[in-house]
Amino acid sequence: MTPGDNGASTPEDDDPFGYLYADGQARGAQPPSGSGGYGYPNAVSRVRPVGERTYGGQQQTAPQYGGQTIPQQPGGYGQQQPGGYGQQPSAAYQAPETFPGGAPTTRQTPPGQTRGRGPNTKGLLIGAIAVVAAVVIGISVAMLNGNGDDNKASNGASTTPTQSASASPSPSASSTSSVSASGDLPKIDAKALRLEGGTTTASEFKGAKADGGIYVTGFNQVGAKVTWTVNGIQKGTYRLYVRYGVPGADANATLVVNGEANAQPLSMKNFGNTPAGDWEKGWKTTWANVSLNQGSNTIAVACNDGNQCNAVLDQLYLTK
Repeated sequence: MTPGDNGASTPEDDDPFGYLYADGQARGAQPPSGSGGYGYPNAVSRVRPVGERTYGGQQQTAPQYGGQTIPQQPGGYGQQQPGGYGQQPSAAYQAPETFPGGAPTTRQTPPGQTRGRGPNTKGLLIGAIAVVAAVVIGISVAMLNGNGDDNKASNGASTTPTQSASASPSPSASSTSSVSASGDLPKIDAKALRLEGGTTTASEFKGAKADGGIYVTGFNQVGAKVTWTVNGIQKGTYRLYVRYGVPGADANATLVVNGEANAQPLSMKNFGNTPAGDWEKGWKTTWANVSLNQGSNTIAVACNDGNQCNAVLDQLYLTK
């Protein structure tokens, strides 16, 4: 260069847009021309043909595509360096497997080895269904058995009367008593007596001494009877006590021992003159002498023709 202002002397001073400013215009900066030059006069020219660049003192030219030669140089314009920041595959990139000898596109099984089978999901599903079916069948069988037991119980209940205030209990061995080992004579509650002729048990009126306050009702009709069997008795005469209740009026019954009725009725008077209709205050005790055989004896209190049987019965017991 010659002394003087010959324009930009270094690439750093070569402002391609100098022609836009007043000082650049004063230095002679020119806008781009059809030949491609622009900037200050005698400025460093960095214009190169598109696709051409030197690197390391050598120029590389890319193969021809469509009749044009595209330079291709390491690090050249439009190329990405391997591993560079923000690297994106170029439009000309092709996957390795597209070239002859490239990487395989599918997983290969090593020679000499067989590919293992995955889990047998079909078999697992069938097993799960079988387990569920077994559980359902078991529950169904249990329910059917339970219903069968209920039906049996209901059928049994329909043929066996229960002891309640509305039904007479059937004769049972509970109406039997025995002399104790110590020689005490037996006692029996109303609910343990054998009931016949429409008699039944109840606990509506308070004051009964029998267990649970239960007494015999329904005795006020001809044919009603309670029976007590006594075992282990020595032959002799005993006193039979009968605890009863009347509604403020006298009553009586027939005493039957070993099948023979006493000529004298069993008196059940309204001792103490209890007010009429007051069953809770009408509890009394009467007695009669009875002759018993050695061993087992039956004692019955019955309502026969000619008796006034409007009474309820609580307990029976023997004394010497």
